[in-house]
Amino acid sequence: MSESAAPSPAPAATPAPWVEPAARLPLRWGRYDDRRAIGLLLIAGGLLHLQSSDTGNLIPLITGSAAHVAGWLIMPAAGWRRVLPLAPSTLVVWLLLTGPSSMWTLTVPFLFWLLVRHRPWRSALAVGPVLLNGVVCATLFTEYRWMPVAVALSAVVLVASAWGARALARPVASIRRPARGADAATATDTPTASA
Repeated sequence: MSESAAPSPAPAATPAPWVEPAARLPLRWGRYDDRRAIGLLLIAGGLLHLQSSDTGNLIPLITGSAAHVAGWLIMPAAGWRRVLPLAPSTLVVWLLLTGPSSMWTLTVPFLFWLLVRHRPWRSALAVGPVLLNGVVCATLFTEYRWMPVAVALSAVVLVASAWGARALARPVASIRRPARGADAATATDTPTASA
């Protein structure tokens, strides 16, 4: 008597690791990691440099604004996503010169950060802590001399919220259905705009 071996089930396909949507863009120049790091450095550095200006020293207004704008333009993203934040974000950076009471305005550049990073709409939930930080800073720090503390606190909240938005952007396996059959080859949601 010969026993026929039962066919073994096909091994379950392991899902591909999640990749940043902006990292899948075809870039015309530079490398993704370099552009992301330099862009972030210029955005944040321009904001901080601009804060060092006063009525006797206006040079940081020019150099800080230029660095801030250059940072947005360098970020690896679809072209319109890099251009859209330029004026609103620079305006917010200038508004921060009024002191800690305007920290809530950092919600605007944060939302543009999510746009430039190609985050899904659910990632906008991460703006809550940024807005709450603005309210706390306006309440606790009523004088301009507290601006360095408010900026440092806001930087921590912004970084934590950006990581939170990244976590929210990751697909959840329990609600995502794998592509099957002929649709599997075309199921990639790769962005097509060049950066």
